[in-house]
Amino acid sequence: MNRAVTVAELRPVDLFDDLDDAALAEWAAAAELWELEAGGILSEQGQHSTGLHCLLSGTVLTLLVGGEGQPEPIGRMSAPTWIGAIATLTEGTLNVRMQADGVCRLASIPPEQARRLALGHPAVHRRIMQQVAPVMSRITGIEQNRERLAALGTMAAGLAHELNNPAAAAQRAAADLGTALERVIATLAHFVESGVEREDAQRLVDLQREALARQATRTPLDALDAADAEDELIERLESLGVDEAWRLAEPLSLAGVDAAWLAGVEAAAGRATGSALEWVGASLTARGLVSELTESTQRISQLVGAVKSYAYMDRGAVVEVDVHEGLETTLVVLGHKLKQTQIEVVRDYDRALPKLTIRGSELNQVWTNLLDNAIDALGTQGTITLRTRREGACLLVEVADDGPGIPPAIIDNVFDPFFTTKGVGEGTGLGLDTARRIVAARHDGSLSVDSQPGATTFHVRLPLT
Repeated sequence: MNRAVTVAELRPVDLFDDLDDAALAEWAAAAELWELEAGGILSEQGQHSTGLHCLLSGTVLTLLVGGEGQPEPIGRMSAPTWIGAIATLTEGTLNVRMQADGVCRLASIPPEQARRLALGHPAVHRRIMQQVAPVMSRITGIEQNRERLAALGTMAAGLAHELNNPAAAAQRAAADLGTALERVIATLAHFVESGVEREDAQRLVDLQREALARQATRTPLDALDAADAEDELIERLESLGVDEAWRLAEPLSLAGVDAAWLAGVEAAAGRATGSALEWVGASLTARGLVSELTESTQRISQLVGAVKSYAYMDRGAVVEVDVHEGLETTLVVLGHKLKQTQIEVVRDYDRALPKLTIRGSELNQVWTNLLDNAIDALGTQGTITLRTRREGACLLVEVADDGPGIPPAIIDNVFDPFFTTKGVGEGTGLGLDTARRIVAARHDGSLSVDSQPGATTFHVRLPLT
């Protein structure tokens, strides 16, 4: 049952170290003693303070509740200590959940009386205010780390998807290349067994080179024409007695071989015509697979290079770079999001701009936040415009989109910590706050926004020197 609190019970709490017994008696008179069972909630995240609580015995867990509703322990407070004074004094909301870890005994003072007493005792007020900065800094830091980890997870998933496609293509091409090479080796044995003369063998080599040369010059439009000619080629191969003519027709038609070329092979190979065509077809297939392997591995290399460039790995924290490099690598990193949309990215770059000495990986966080927000604002279609130019002593980077715009009622709050327009679990409200701090505090620049329906532009100004 609740009862009055004595001065002796409050004395161990360091909040009152500078008060004499007479002053502390005022606090004791306003307090009420009670118990909180194990697992009980002392205060809930996001709600207004229920007052100043002095923990006389037991331990209270500090939990940060994410958007998905999962609480994350970030600390514990053991008696004797005080809880909830900052939110009570500032009349703000609590940024964490407080939950009993075992049975706790507390002396609680209602918000109005706690504020009155704190203002009447400057020593207590001073102790509370001295904790505002470190507490808020710690909570903000934890939230920012959570946001970075969430962004990293999303980015990693996107990159894994991007890497999976060329990796799977390379694996498939490597397996098919082994089969094609086995066919090439097997057909060479057939030539020997068929007794092809040296001059005819040289003629077949020349015809093979001709087919490979034709293949190298073919365009995508030529490939479309080849599909139309494939049926006719199958009939021609079958008339030559070629087994599984359908399998050879595709590489030969893609290479653009004609009737004269086929007649040349038949004249040189005689009864080994089928083996000769198999040999050429396998060679053409192998060449195509090598090209596919090269393209796939180059794509993998480009993605890895983009990640290294994005993080400025193998370079110092401060680097001299072309700002366009960071914008482009960020677009690559966010490519998985853009591919799922019909969003067009327009570049209006001033390539004559000088390089900047910047904290590259940090500034890339800015581009990521601005571009990610623009993509989210547009949804599935629209245009994002990236613009760079010189503006006096600054380099100006603009990220614009033609989405619905930011409502006038909230545009002044978009850079505030923890302010977000996204749904629960989709944002912490630290992206633009972090971006502004990186630009302003770390690079002596500025970040601003103007918006109206169909035109939202974020302006990043960075000193040229």
